[in-house]
Amino acid sequence: MWIFSSPTIVYGEQALSHLESLSGRKACIITDANLVKAGLAAKVAAALAPTGMQVEIYDRVEPDPTLEAVKEGAQAMLALQPDWLIAVGGGSVIDAAKAIWILYERPEMDPEAINPIETLGLGAKARFAAVPTTSGTGSEATYAIVLTNAAEKRKLGLGSREALPGVAILDPEMVLGLPPRQTADTGLDALTHAVEGFTSTFHNDFSDGLCLNAAKLVFRWLPEAYADGTNIEARTHLHNAATIAGLGFGNSMAALAHGMGHALGGVFHVPHGRAVALFLPYTIEYCVRGEEGSTRYVELAKFLGLHAGGERDAASHLVNAIRDLEAQLDQPQTIAACGISREDFERELDLLAANALNDTQTIMSTRVPEFDELKRLFTICYEGRLVDF
Repeated sequence: MWIFSSPTIVYGEQALSHLESLSGRKACIITDANLVKAGLAAKVAAALAPTGMQVEIYDRVEPDPTLEAVKEGAQAMLALQPDWLIAVGGGSVIDAAKAIWILYERPEMDPEAINPIETLGLGAKARFAAVPTTSGTGSEATYAIVLTNAAEKRKLGLGSREALPGVAILDPEMVLGLPPRQTADTGLDALTHAVEGFTSTFHNDFSDGLCLNAAKLVFRWLPEAYADGTNIEARTHLHNAATIAGLGFGNSMAALAHGMGHALGGVFHVPHGRAVALFLPYTIEYCVRGEEGSTRYVELAKFLGLHAGGERDAASHLVNAIRDLEAQLDQPQTIAACGISREDFERELDLLAANALNDTQTIMSTRVPEFDELKRLFTICYEGRLVDF
């Protein structure tokens, strides 16, 4: 048995006005300091004004939120006592807000213990909405929560279906003018979600179409959004694609590129989308050398209009298309190109392999590497060589 989960999704021009329909006593906007400076938190506060709710802003979320940071955020909520939590930001903000919501409702809980099995009883104190300000993570449409254990330099893949936002608001105005680098990183994150969601071992009839359409939309619109941050048509389609990919992979899981990307991000603080997209072509090359017929690259390549003479041929053309897109976006395609020295890489290689091996997403891959294979695969990704095993 499996369950398909989705928030109510409000999208398109003036989607932010949907906030006027919320009812409550006090809303807390959870965001970061940069988004406050950019005026995006104020836009959300203005949209909430007609509700008559008291509006507070909590802006202490930082990239790669830690276990300690979400505990601090929960303490702030316990002091404020809001009945609406509204996450305004990218994946780090939305993931942190989910964990803050859980700890607000369950103050005794260890955030590292958040899991999809335990009943949490969320909603007794507050409801939760998400307003994404990047087009990539899909966190507004999933129940996944990625937090960082700073002491162990490790990212934790957590989650609870109860932590799924009740409402996701996709307003293209919130991503107009997003800088090219962030546009590329987050857009390629959405592509990785779509590809891995379609090809993971948990793929299913409900997710397949979402993942395919999201991949096609990213290939079509990401270059235009990257080239012109004010292109409203490109921004709208890419913003939708990110949430569609979130719905897809959120209901089928990601795979090896995410396991390796989480490891790289945890140790070297490479932005999440940049990290997972870097590994995507290499993990396709790795997986297609596994059991014949175990991947779905032929179907995916054909849907994207690529040549697909067979499984390995389809994988090769898919890899080339991804790398061509990354080149258009001036994206690093090796670990070395991320500015990580060989000495630092080799010093942390065992930790990278161990963390990737233990990541919850790695086991969803159609081919799961052992520890030594992961070390070999990381080294190939550092150097930019063809995966040949």
